[in-house]
This record gives sequence, structure tokens and C-alpha cells, in this order.
Amino acid sequence: MTGRVPNLRDLLTGKEHDHGGLGTILAHRVFTRGPGGPGAEFIDLAVLPPGTSIGRHRHGADHETYVILSGEGLMYLDGEEFRVGPGDVVVNRPHGEHGLLNDRDTDLHLLVFEEELRAHGHHRG
Repeated sequence: MTGRVPNLRDLLTGKEHDHGGLGTILAHRVFTRGPGGPGAEFIDLAVLPPGTSIGRHRHGADHETYVILSGEGLMYLDGEEFRVGPGDVVVNRPHGEHGLLNDRDTDLHLLVFEEELRAHGHHRG
């Protein structure tokens, strides 16, 4: 339907056992950087229903940032566990291990974006 504003209800798709996590989370990739283009590698919106998780995992040479929009959960970051809630910004450092569990009874909404570390020079928008 032309001219209609998309809603996440219609855009989110299931990802089972994301990074080996529990259950099925919902996600939508809002943006993917084109080859050689500026900016973030990707921007995702994700919803973790109660009892689901993004499993513990590592990336390569990048910063992946989680911004908690609503809900609460238990964040794992480089050997530590701590609670996160609305407005919290967690930077997962290069080669670090991280994961997120929704151990509450309401959905946890978050924004995820990744910035690749460039070998030559600094890239700032």
C-alpha cells in the first residue's frame, strides 16, 4: 500500500536461537551500509520476548552498541553480568564477548548498531 508508514509489527521477523540464545527473538535490519559507504555497518531493531536471549558471542574488529529502548534484562559483557534498562547504552568492544537475556515478563526492545574499526585513519561522519 503506497504511502503507508511501515510499522515494526509488520517488519519484525523471527530469529531462532540468535547466536545460540534461548527461544526466538524478533528483529528487523533498518539499515545496511553499502560497500565502501560511510557510517555504521548495520542498524537493527530487536525485540526479546520474555525468556529469550541473544546468546554469548564475539565479533571481530568492530564496536557493536546496544541501546535499550524499553524493558529490562541481564547483560553479559566480558565476564560480568549486570542489569540493563531503558536508556542504557552498552558498547561491546572489539573481540569482546557479550550476550543479553530477557529474564523479565515484558518484552525488551533494543537498537543494535555496529561500527567497523578501520585499519587506515579514522572515519567520523
